[in-house]
Amino acid sequence: MRARAAARLTDLGYAAGWQAVQRLPEPVARGAADAAGRWVAGRGGRGVRQLRANLRVATGGKLDTEELDALTVRALRSYARYWQEAFRLPRLGTERILRDTVLLGQEHLERARVQGRPVVLALPHSGNWDAAGVWLVDWLGGPFLTVAERLRPESLYERFLAFRETLGMRVVPLTGGPRPSSEVLREWLAGGSSVCLLVDRDLGSGGVGVEFFGRPATMPGGPALLAAQTGAALHPAVSRFSERGWVHEVFPEVPLDGGPRLRDRVTTAMQAVADAFTDGITRAPEDWHVLGRIWADVPPDPPAGGRG
Repeated sequence: MRARAAARLTDLGYAAGWQAVQRLPEPVARGAADAAGRWVAGRGGRGVRQLRANLRVATGGKLDTEELDALTVRALRSYARYWQEAFRLPRLGTERILRDTVLLGQEHLERARVQGRPVVLALPHSGNWDAAGVWLVDWLGGPFLTVAERLRPESLYERFLAFRETLGMRVVPLTGGPRPSSEVLREWLAGGSSVCLLVDRDLGSGGVGVEFFGRPATMPGGPALLAAQTGAALHPAVSRFSERGWVHEVFPEVPLDGGPRLRDRVTTAMQAVADAFTDGITRAPEDWHVLGRIWADVPPDPPAGGRG
């Protein structure tokens, strides 16, 4: 009973915040989100300290304490901007999003289109991937399929699913659906439609080993496996913010020719995806929003008072 009440309160809190942010004038909403990001950074919770540790790796350990603290604050402000924009995307509208979007590497997608092939886009949690989805729906002239982690409470997951489908995306749950998500994705691609997957965190147990920012990590092999099974073009892409809008960078197609065995080809391809992520994230590390653990040997930083 207590857990149900807490879940209901969580959902009501998100719903109230969602409605409030949509009603605010854009400058006010941006200012409130920026203040919230600073506040969260100042609290120094476990997620913030994990983000700080992740950013140390992403910047090659070259920043001193004050520089890393400042980067972490910018990253939390960027993450708050993502949520503020996510809540307001339907109000912003497709025309505004397209106007303020810069797409780098569009020629790679055009090549796949000329070849009549669907696309598997692999992305990290960087910039505003929902805004990238709005651009992609417009370019495709129809929906793409993505996978979403089930949130708790279930009503909150349903709220986010409905929101993303209003943007033109189609969503299948990572777990708990009527059919395995991998099966649904494969059928979608076989039918000629495209897929987007966020893959810089391995949420399952079947990831493949890669070097990510020079350290061993695991990433889901799904993007490469799907491309190998269906003939789709596999493209890494990384998003970041500009002052007024969004920059999305699409990298060249990743070949699936890493050896005679399927697993070897998948591992080699996912290493190429990890390398593209490293390249793209390095351009704007403050826009990489991962407050969870990426590397087994990189735990959260200690609290500020215990770093001596």
